Amino acid sequence: MAKKSKNQITQDAPAPAPVTPQPITDTIEKNFMPYAMSVIVSRAIPEIDGLKPAHRKLLYTMYRMGLLTGNRTKSANVVGQTMKLSPHGDLSIYETLVRLTRGNETLLHPLVDSKGSFGKQYSSDMKYAAARYTEVKLDPFCAELFRGIDKNAVDFVDNYDNTMKEPVLLPTTFPNILVMPNTGIAVGVASNICSFNLAEICDATIALLKNPGTTLNKILEIIKAPDFPSGGLIIYDREQMRGIYRTGQGSLKIRSRYVYDKKNNCIEIIQIPYSTTIEQIMKKITELVKEGKLKEITDFRDEIDLSGFKLTLDIRRGTDPDKLMDKLFRLTPLEDSFKCNFTVLVDSVPRQLGIIEILSEWIKFRMNCLSRELTFDLDKKKEKLHLLLGLAKILLDIDKAISIIRQTEREDEVVPHLMAGFDIDEVQAEYIAEIKLRHLNREYILNRVGEIEDLKREIAELEELLGDELKIKAYIAGQLLEIKKKYGRPRKSQIIGAEAITEYSKEDHIENFNVHLVLTREGYFKKITLLSLRASDNHTLKEGDGIIQELDSENRSDIVFFTDRAQVYRARLSDFDCVKASVMGDYLPTKLEMDLGEKPILMLASPECDFPEGDHMVFIFENGRGVRVPVSVYQTKSNRRKLTGAYSTASPIVAAFYEHKDRPFDIMTVTDADRAIIIKSSLIAQKTTRTSNGNLVINLKKGQKVVSAISNPTEVFGDLKGYRKLKLPATGVLLAEKDIQAMQLKIDE
Repeated sequence: MAKKSKNQITQDAPAPAPVTPQPITDTIEKNFMPYAMSVIVSRAIPEIDGLKPAHRKLLYTMYRMGLLTGNRTKSANVVGQTMKLSPHGDLSIYETLVRLTRGNETLLHPLVDSKGSFGKQYSSDMKYAAARYTEVKLDPFCAELFRGIDKNAVDFVDNYDNTMKEPVLLPTTFPNILVMPNTGIAVGVASNICSFNLAEICDATIALLKNPGTTLNKILEIIKAPDFPSGGLIIYDREQMRGIYRTGQGSLKIRSRYVYDKKNNCIEIIQIPYSTTIEQIMKKITELVKEGKLKEITDFRDEIDLSGFKLTLDIRRGTDPDKLMDKLFRLTPLEDSFKCNFTVLVDSVPRQLGIIEILSEWIKFRMNCLSRELTFDLDKKKEKLHLLLGLAKILLDIDKAISIIRQTEREDEVVPHLMAGFDIDEVQAEYIAEIKLRHLNREYILNRVGEIEDLKREIAELEELLGDELKIKAYIAGQLLEIKKKYGRPRKSQIIGAEAITEYSKEDHIENFNVHLVLTREGYFKKITLLSLRASDNHTLKEGDGIIQELDSENRSDIVFFTDRAQVYRARLSDFDCVKASVMGDYLPTKLEMDLGEKPILMLASPECDFPEGDHMVFIFENGRGVRVPVSVYQTKSNRRKLTGAYSTASPIVAAFYEHKDRPFDIMTVTDADRAIIIKSSLIAQKTTRTSNGNLVINLKKGQKVVSAISNPTEVFGDLKGYRKLKLPATGVLLAEKDIQAMQLKIDE
């Protein structure tokens, strides 16, 4: 047969089936919704018994293995057995087991008694050992999860391959949904339930059992706040907590607990928020130390050991540990938030419920479980009573019973003959026929019949209990009281009021010391400590640059820069690093993100820019005008970092000065025609608006302009009496040759 060509094969291939368009609504309904509901119901969201399917399958498997009372077994054995109920793989099963163990410290009341290394909830690097090395059994506390499970308390369903049965829910005798923390993310639904103290939950449930109308305020008094396995300090805000309890949604803040070791000058952090890990905290502290924001810390280390959690911070001598911790609470996960989302599956429907609603739903669930359990006991007792009543009838004539059995020729006729001989039914006759010959004596029968009265009394009590809802609630309350006494523990998480919290203030953590400030013509700025300045005061400047201003201040002060573009920039001196005089310093246009080509012309430093009332800014312009503006017009209500329109832009700025109240100073104004005047700053007109053009200070001929203005010129040039003017505007005096040279030297510096 001839070999077909590639083209021929392509031509002979069947045409692809036509694509049938499907409405998006059908796609969502047939494909997406079943998947979404499977994840919500079968994986991620806990049910009213407080367990997810993975937890329930694992715990029930261990219960079936006899691990509630027996010895520990290898975790690998438990994982293997659990795969009969959970087909999702051994790793996910073991991870679920790890979280339930005492060793992992994830739960307030661990459900699994463990031996071996199971890692820690508060450490992401501390890994658990392989399943073949660790051993587990159910904690005695689990007896409260399974009580009544063998008495038809809950429904059972087939497992995934229909080879065995598993419970739909566990008949928990306490509201485990609020005692066991749970987090789950499903499709479009999430849940994040924090743990609460068992004793408080039992008390609140008892209060609701006694009075279904118990108010939220009463519940708030009983259940004070969540209680986390990792402890910590819960910052209590009653209204915030009320919102969480009412809606099942909200956020609360948790702080780490610490102690100060005065002898070793270190802080020991002994509890951290449940929502973080020691690695996250140490990573953030490392970043802050590298950035120079935590100079108070000299070293820190993980000191977790068999005694529990400990993170140690070595601090510099003289550091206030409480202020340092306030800073760390603000900057690191040592203070963290827990976002509550109480979404629970109720009858396979996800619902976000408040505390009272969750407890009410659990009460309904528990009453149903208890009713089924009591009904099971009642049926068993009635069945036993029925058998004993039949046995009592043969007590009247034991010989007759023996005679009937002996004289009956066929085995299948024994029961009918006993029924006829003693007027009993088939069940009673079958029971009598199965009694061993050695028990067919008067003593045995009398002892058994003596139980009849006790059984009748117990049956009457059960029927009375089942027929009275209030008595069932009282019975549940009694169980909760027993659980509280047996398993209740003091709170791990302490509660502190929000009013007791000291808010972190960055200002409190800024070291204060005297500094010398230098501003250059090209816009370079230096902050120099006085110690460094005494060591060397030789300034390094860019070629062609010169110093235009120097002043002394403190490191905690604010600093303001006026620029040649009528803008003001505000910053904190602590934001600038201290440098030596031999360094060029910070380039302000870049540091403060100024406009292209913009340069600073004046700097002012004062704590919080608090300039005294009555002080003025003085501006001299190229057009010969000048103006005095009150400093108060530059005060802003908000902490603005930039202010535009600082002065008039009608003419280019020549110089800006700061005038203290009642301390006017001399200003020497020089034109490009080498004419100058000296006036007191107080002669310049005062205006109330920042953008005022001011009044004429020096008379100029057409085409002339002011080229410089110098404060207190006599300090630089000596005696300049001939240039002083007492009225404005004034005509400039021609500069003497020596004055021109001195002026030129001053300008060129």
